[in-house]
Amino acid sequence: AERGGAASAATTASRRAAEVAELLAGMGVPATAAQVLTSAGAAAALLAERFPAGTPVLVVGSPALHAEVRAVGLEPVDRADRDPRAVIQGYGPQVSWGELAEASVAIRAGALWVATNTDRTLPSPRGPLPGNGALVAALQAALGRDPDVIVGKPAPALFTTAARAASRPLVVGDRLDTDIEGAVRAGMDSLLVLTGVTGAVELLTAPTHRRPTYVAADLGGLFAPAETLRVSGPECGGWRATVDGPGLRLDGDGAVVDALRALCAAAWSSPELIPRAGASAGQLPPVTAGSREAEAVLHELGLVSEETAKFEQV
Repeated sequence: AERGGAASAATTASRRAAEVAELLAGMGVPATAAQVLTSAGAAAALLAERFPAGTPVLVVGSPALHAEVRAVGLEPVDRADRDPRAVIQGYGPQVSWGELAEASVAIRAGALWVATNTDRTLPSPRGPLPGNGALVAALQAALGRDPDVIVGKPAPALFTTAARAASRPLVVGDRLDTDIEGAVRAGMDSLLVLTGVTGAVELLTAPTHRRPTYVAADLGGLFAPAETLRVSGPECGGWRATVDGPGLRLDGDGAVVDALRALCAAAWSSPELIPRAGASAGQLPPVTAGSREAEAVLHELGLVSEETAKFEQV
């Protein structure tokens, strides 16, 4: 998208930078470990700035998180009776009740509580599954308070650190509540890819602080001209979206993602739709189809409303 060298700021705390770089390369995005900043690495670096080498840190998370803590000269431990000065909590598929219990004891004893991220869910072939945010919420409920520090998205620190050498940073992600909100908070352009948990309904009803600059079907959008991906106006790639009474109308023909960009532009620029579209996630204004092609696209996007059903029956 006409940008320079890339750096990846990844919320993941279950993989090290080299593993993330390998995954990106497999998706057609060349990257080296030096270009990847994970929330685990950022959290470990933060602790290394606050505590001297050899300080015990209780780790709740994956082997990758243990490795990051060890790499900065701190001592990863797994029990509260080792007198940890800090608790670092990140996602790991094998995180147990016992680990959460040890963390709870250590935090109550005065350990600094650092969460790598608070993503509530993570995508899977079976649908969204509990993410680190769900595990953090368990400790919040037990302790009656929030973490002392949250390192990952949407906190802007991860973005500004990753973009230090960039003249025109672009944040790429698949979540509105972490990737896109973080970009907005950091004052950066963002590209939403539709390969994760964000669907058309959530995107159309997104509040201002969670609206991406660009939208693409997948990471292939990185190699397309930037302006073809921008949510810039209600006419896009053969589609036209208009405000129609209390909702939206889609006319024309073309690519599905172009239709979504047109609908987003119309919805986001219409203050009269904001109370309905932005009041809470999932409150979708009526969306009607002005053509059979539009009808098919609305079905594919999951934007079928009662008004659309009436059109189909005509």
